[in-house]
Amino acid sequence: MGLKEILSIIFISSGTFFMFVGSLGLIRLPDFYSRAHATGKVDTLAIILVIIGLVIYEGFSVNSAKLIIIITFVALTNPTATNALARAAYKFRLRPWFKKDKSKKRQKKNELGN
Repeated sequence: MGLKEILSIIFISSGTFFMFVGSLGLIRLPDFYSRAHATGKVDTLAIILVIIGLVIYEGFSVNSAKLIIIITFVALTNPTATNALARAAYKFRLRPWFKKDKSKKRQKKNELGN
């Protein structure tokens, strides 16, 4: 195995890892905005890393040029699409999830009890 194959494996593996982490964020995070943030950022990075690995593996050819065009397209459209989805959710008044403040609950409990 040469240096080209090793670099390709590193980039493709790291892209796969980030895709897995983004999938976990989609499952574990509580609301739409957090999920959109996690998947939008991580998926863009993961796809770019995988395609860079493919470009390195392919070498300098017409296919590499096409893959570089795809990288540019992904880098421009994924964040824009994530922003558009979040703005649409906000306009339709989808409320973000907030953690309940325990100190306010205790204050109300004390006011009612005393």
